[in-house]
Amino acid sequence: MAIECLVLGAGQEVGKSCVVVSINGKRIMFDCGMHMGYADHRRYPDFSLISKSGDFDDALSCVIITHFHLDHIGALPYFTEVCGYNGPIYMTLTFLQYPTKALAPLMLEDYRKVMVGRGEEEQFTYENILDCMKKVTAVDLKQTVQVDKDLQIRAYYAGHVLGAAMFYASMGDAAMVYTGDYNMTPDRHLGAAQIDRMQLDVLITESTYATTIRDSKYAREREFLKAVHKCVANGGKVLIPTFALGRAQELCILLDDYWERMNLKVPIYFSAGLTMQANLYYKVLINWTSQKVKDTYATRNAFDFKNVHSFDRSLLDAPGPCVLFATPGMISGGFSLEVFKHWAPSEANLITLPGYCVAGTVGHKLMSGKPTKVDLDKDTQIDVRCQIHQLSFSPHTDAKGIMDLVKFLSPKHVVLVHGEKPKMDLLKARIKSELGIQCYDPANTETVSFPSTQFVKADASNTFIRSSLTPNFKFLKDEVKAMAPLEVCDERVTEGILAMEKGQKVKILHQDELLTMLGTEKAEVEFGYCFALHICSLKRVLPAIEEISVFDENLLLSVLNMKLSNEVGMQDRVGSLEVNSFRLSICKNDKCPHRRNGDGDGNGDGSSEGIYFCCNWSNLDMKLAWRVISLLKNMDSGVDL
Repeated sequence: MAIECLVLGAGQEVGKSCVVVSINGKRIMFDCGMHMGYADHRRYPDFSLISKSGDFDDALSCVIITHFHLDHIGALPYFTEVCGYNGPIYMTLTFLQYPTKALAPLMLEDYRKVMVGRGEEEQFTYENILDCMKKVTAVDLKQTVQVDKDLQIRAYYAGHVLGAAMFYASMGDAAMVYTGDYNMTPDRHLGAAQIDRMQLDVLITESTYATTIRDSKYAREREFLKAVHKCVANGGKVLIPTFALGRAQELCILLDDYWERMNLKVPIYFSAGLTMQANLYYKVLINWTSQKVKDTYATRNAFDFKNVHSFDRSLLDAPGPCVLFATPGMISGGFSLEVFKHWAPSEANLITLPGYCVAGTVGHKLMSGKPTKVDLDKDTQIDVRCQIHQLSFSPHTDAKGIMDLVKFLSPKHVVLVHGEKPKMDLLKARIKSELGIQCYDPANTETVSFPSTQFVKADASNTFIRSSLTPNFKFLKDEVKAMAPLEVCDERVTEGILAMEKGQKVKILHQDELLTMLGTEKAEVEFGYCFALHICSLKRVLPAIEEISVFDENLLLSVLNMKLSNEVGMQDRVGSLEVNSFRLSICKNDKCPHRRNGDGDGNGDGSSEGIYFCCNWSNLDMKLAWRVISLLKNMDSGVDL
């Protein structure tokens, strides 16, 4: 069986997270996001790659949403209410409270209003959002959910934002983890990601900051506060474009505390509506926050901001300094874009961008340099004279955090998503070289496959069990060496044979039972092994072959036999060396079924740097065969016989 990862979004880009994983016959969609930088068909994942007929209920076992950010959930109402998916959907809950399920509708409705406000075609209605949420099943942290009789999932705390979770999925003996977005270091309002150590076939991890190692959190906070304070002290206005949930609360805690300590009277505002509503959820869902916030909850709720107020649009052009948190982040539209148009032309004002901005957004254009003008569309151009301040307050983990998680989980394979291609290439190389783990970074619509571990439960026949409990001695004597001591071995267990019949359970049989099953009186198992020896090594330990001007396989075998004669005496036949059932010959078959790939190079004619030797033997001569093969390989590695 194999695990397949079909990347429908966030493949070599940030945005539109959506990965469909086939794990031992079950198909899971992890996240169903939209791209903030596009307004055409690239906005949503190409769902036709899941099912050409549109029968998504049969095509998918379930959908799992890691958190409420639009690049992870923005396409879900479209997928369920327009495309028609009616199967299971899972999101997080804790202590009978539902962070992702509760907050997702707020984000989706705010996005829908922004789309309509921009004059775009409505992709889904408010009723669609409500109907979509009715289909969601809530999942508690570390709760094992049995999706069906074979598939299990489990959520782990991811930090990042309220309710964010990594998800573990297993089917049979195959297991994987999809991280979504996560943070390996705690901040002022959320804790660090936490997950159990387990054996995984595949880890699919975000790589937003694949090459970034962040400096001290306190140094970043000081720089941010210094820039904001300097602007308002000079009478300027500060615009902080941020998503309503997560970073907004982090920065509000920081500013509110600083305002108290500095006794500042300059107003701090939230854009009206969504963010104030989101803060109410933060107050209620206190168990998802950091330990520090929980410890102080009894005396003061950290989200009861003393200096933060709701913003009225009439204040947009009011004189005097202020600080405004406006949604959406990245200045991709909505109220933050409206405020930007008003405040960007003034040199006294400041636009501070606290995190990652997707290509195609105004925020990304501002982060790409100090532009003097920004084109919003073919008819609208904004003069940019304000100060631009960029600082990483991103809730994503950095390169060290990604490496720490990969090292901790030590999966067999790693898939990178949610990142930029050049940076992902560097991280991929680090994972391969430093951790020795195969790593991949597929683009959108690409599929990567991995073999999965598959253990089979088997019954054992009574005959096999009896043979394993009863001595089954074999007396072996080297027929070539007359004085060789008698060897006694007991290989009871190795005599079992795994039988797999169609429609029947796997069973371990005694070898005599196999003959009865096959309807024959005699059967003999023969083993084969084909490997290469380098010519330079052969010449070093067999100087006589230096005299061979034209390749002669019989002469080469004779010289080889002379070297081995002290250890193993073999008969020199035409084209082979033999002892008991063991037979050694030079292999000229490039497609030899016994050939070991990567075990040297050669084509058997002496013209290349290596020569392949093919060995065959019966079960009785197993030890003898590996003894001869070891002697030959020692010659190739330069060990003197």
